[in-house]
Amino acid sequence: MARKRYSDKDILKHLREIELKLAEGGDVQSACRAVGVSDATYYNWRRRFGGMARSQLSELRSFEKENARLKKIIAELKLDKLILRESLNHLKPRA
Repeated sequence: MARKRYSDKDILKHLREIELKLAEGGDVQSACRAVGVSDATYYNWRRRFGGMARSQLSELRSFEKENARLKKIIAELKLDKLILRESLNHLKPRA
């Protein structure tokens, strides 16, 4: 069976549908089956996106993008520091 890829907005929509079916008194398996996902997928999505609104989702994405940018800057600075330390050790007179 081919693996489907859902966008974050689609995941939020599916989670809302499942929550509505559960609020009506349905069980998790039937609610997930109606949406077209497995109950394991539902629990993974709920752990990751549970209780999140669209505005919070976009904020999360912007934080993840900023975090990746900062990690890249840190890696570059560590490399520069290593290069400077090696050049300093090379220029240092040996006793």
